[in-house]
Amino acid sequence: MAVEKNQLIELQIDSLSSEGSGVGRWQGQAIFVPLTAPGDRVQVKIGKATKTYAYGILQKVLEPSPVRVEADCPVYRPCGGCQLRHITYAAELEQKQKIVQDCFSRLGGLEAPVLPILPSPLVDEYRNKVQFPVQPGPDGKPQIGFYAPRSHRLVPCGSCRLQPALLNEIAEEICRLMEVFSISCYDEASHTGLIRHIYLRRGWHSGQVLVCLVANGRKLPGQAEFCAALQRKFPAVTSIVLNVNTQKTNVITGRECIPLAGSGWIEDTMCGVPVRLGPLSFYQVNTPAAEQLYAAARKFAALQPTDTLLDLYCGMGTIGLSMYADCARLIGVEVVDEAVASARRNAATMGADNARFLCADAGQAAEKLLAEGLRPDVVVLDPPRKGCDMATLSAVVRMAPRRIVMVSCNPATAARDAKILAQEGYRTVKIQPADLFPRTKHVETIVQLCRENASFQ
Repeated sequence: MAVEKNQLIELQIDSLSSEGSGVGRWQGQAIFVPLTAPGDRVQVKIGKATKTYAYGILQKVLEPSPVRVEADCPVYRPCGGCQLRHITYAAELEQKQKIVQDCFSRLGGLEAPVLPILPSPLVDEYRNKVQFPVQPGPDGKPQIGFYAPRSHRLVPCGSCRLQPALLNEIAEEICRLMEVFSISCYDEASHTGLIRHIYLRRGWHSGQVLVCLVANGRKLPGQAEFCAALQRKFPAVTSIVLNVNTQKTNVITGRECIPLAGSGWIEDTMCGVPVRLGPLSFYQVNTPAAEQLYAAARKFAALQPTDTLLDLYCGMGTIGLSMYADCARLIGVEVVDEAVASARRNAATMGADNARFLCADAGQAAEKLLAEGLRPDVVVLDPPRKGCDMATLSAVVRMAPRRIVMVSCNPATAARDAKILAQEGYRTVKIQPADLFPRTKHVETIVQLCRENASFQ
């Protein structure tokens, strides 16, 4: 008999889902319960029920798991940004490893070895990017925090443990200066007020900080004095930008950026590749862990000095450029024009004369390059969460590279794409999970695939 809504049950939690919820079975039916840990025995109230699965709400931990720990953040539950702060980091890594294994065996039907997960060098304060919504607090003063899950209700939090203390301090000072200079907070309901978000980026190696104020307007009251005051207190702030977003939208940033102080961007490096970061640049938020990820991808690529490397969904070109010294020629493809401009600039700074970057859809560009006769030796795929489209996979298969390296933020779509490639003669050789987002549900995966009639390295 299936459970019913509002029913109270006792449940043994056995594992974690890819969304970070505990999973138990009640009379054969899967029950998903957030905030639970593998090994917990819990009392659960059913919130939603179907014939095959249900979602439960934790009422009481009857017997805690050995891996359960006290969450070290006062707003852990209402914020929802960290799904796994209630278990040990070792247990988190074990569960993420199992999630990747399950995706490739169950969804992909693939039995390639899954290597031990790469832990993040830092578990806290690893993020180089911070985005705080701003709303008036109970006293009317500007207040920062995060939206509660599936809502725009602000959970006040000025000291997120995933972010460096410096960035939290800068955001708090911006709130204080907003009050000093009578800078208003944006109100969603009336579409009035100015500052919507405080958005900060920090160069992990350079230490430079970019302050971006997302605004419902094109001018900041007292902006020269505001910028001077902020930079006096925080010399690491080398650029301050006003991002214009006057639309009634949930999208955080608009397309226009107005520099208020400095160049409007900061500089950093990733695996030795020079990068220039503006507010709209895509960049991995955990630099030390991303450098581990890229090093593993480089090892999987096993490039030869005469090889041509094709990097699809290349972003700012960091993955391909991190492998440039190993090959003869690099071609990168990315649909976002700002990212392509950044990739070209990064290549020029490196002196990478044989690197070429195209602004195009990955599938269309792959078809065009195929028609031009391009036959890359190795292809790197770094698609968005939805994975690769069929046009891209089809063109890559017809290019017949000896090796494909897939970097994915979604093991389910990576497994699906690897299964498709297996049907076209590409064997999944090995799979490397990597943790770029400790204390959250997310896990990255690198997959090495080789053409069946090619040599395996």
